[in-house]
Amino acid sequence: MTELDAEDGKLVTLARSARARIGAPEGAAVRDGDGRTYAAATVALPSLSLSALQGAVAQAVAAGAAKIEAAVVVTEGSVVDAAGLAAVHDLSPAAPLYVADPSGALLGSA
Repeated sequence: MTELDAEDGKLVTLARSARARIGAPEGAAVRDGDGRTYAAATVALPSLSLSALQGAVAQAVAAGAAKIEAAVVVTEGSVVDAAGLAAVHDLSPAAPLYVADPSGALLGSA
């Protein structure tokens, strides 16, 4: 996979930071149509479970975003959750989603 541009690289940094801050299995970041960024980590409470990607998209929507330009998930796993991917595609069906490992190395795209 080729290198990301600077704006998408920033998403990797934000996702890594969100994940590391609480030791979560995943971190994610999205950039909306206005260039604003949102980052989140996995939430696993008895009464609420969100993937990191769902959390980042929820923050964007709550801030008024109508479009997602790009998304990144940093994970130790090999699969991006379907619900998180669907949330991105609800706003922007063609938005790229990049997957990176905890070191920030790109694993692929979805």
